[in-house]
Amino acid sequence: MPYFKTLTAFLLLLATAGLSAADESLTLQMAQIKALGIETAIAGKTDGGRSTGYPAAVRVPNTQMRVLAAPIGGLVEMLAVAPGSTVKRGQVLAYLVSPQALELQRDARQADSQASLLRQNLKRDEQLFAEGLIAESRLQASRAAAEQAFAQASERHLGLALAGAGKQGGKLALTAGIDGVVLEQGVQLGQRVETSAMVYRIAKLSPLWLEIQVPADIAAGLRESDRIRIVGGAVGGKLISVGRAVDAASQTVLLRAEVDRGSETLRPGQVVEVEIDSPEGRQQRLPATALARYRDTTIAFVQTAGDDRNVSFAVRAVRVVSQGGDSVVIDGIKTGEKIAVKGVSALKAILAGVGKE
Repeated sequence: MPYFKTLTAFLLLLATAGLSAADESLTLQMAQIKALGIETAIAGKTDGGRSTGYPAAVRVPNTQMRVLAAPIGGLVEMLAVAPGSTVKRGQVLAYLVSPQALELQRDARQADSQASLLRQNLKRDEQLFAEGLIAESRLQASRAAAEQAFAQASERHLGLALAGAGKQGGKLALTAGIDGVVLEQGVQLGQRVETSAMVYRIAKLSPLWLEIQVPADIAAGLRESDRIRIVGGAVGGKLISVGRAVDAASQTVLLRAEVDRGSETLRPGQVVEVEIDSPEGRQQRLPATALARYRDTTIAFVQTAGDDRNVSFAVRAVRVVSQGGDSVVIDGIKTGEKIAVKGVSALKAILAGVGKE
């Protein structure tokens, strides 16, 4: 109890010894700041002086990625590029030698011959029917057989096209489906592969996505189109989606951002640190010790001026968005403002003492 009486007397002494409280503001001398243990922090900054960042992984949008796979089983005869190579759409990237390609070509030729024969039969029966020499049922049967043979031949040629085995011989040319960069090679020269085995993975690297993990309470105040930037770099973009599910283990929400500036400096799979500009830059995470209750209002003390002798604080009403552990997310403080985070109870006591004068 003597300690609290001494502290109260000291605070009242400060309040009557030159402190001013015009328009709910306080001005203290540096000696008083040190005596009361008052410390400040910059909103949007960590204790180490860096901007508050969140981990993010660089991803390629699904629509900008293609997998070049073996359409049929075979032997890898040639690989033209390696991971990191830039390729053009239609460029031949690999050759496969496949006996199955010969079988597909044989089946297509047989289907063509059968279709040609049945078309000739149909033409002859149409002439015979016109002369009244055959029944209509025979003409209909010939027409159905010809149509079936044509459909089968079309199916065989489509299979050839999908396999890339349209030319004679058992060699298949595998070509790039898009302009892009080879990210991964899935086979080796001379390897025997099965159908659908990945040969190359190709991606267009602009624009890129960032998948960002943020605490659930932070995500609650974010919206699509909020701007993001990579800490310490010139890379920027905007949020394109805010997840609706919370990871049970980490209690984080997945955000997805599209990079619209500086994507050429990023690499898929890279992990970076990202800052997020909340709406108007006013939603901040602060230590719970930065807030106080005064006249039924939650307040923070914002440093408005300071030099070697005096420091001034303005009383700012804030709104608590969410709270978890020893930190709170508030609305009403701008990024970059200096906020008192220690000694706040002393500032509140001084404010209350001045208010009674």
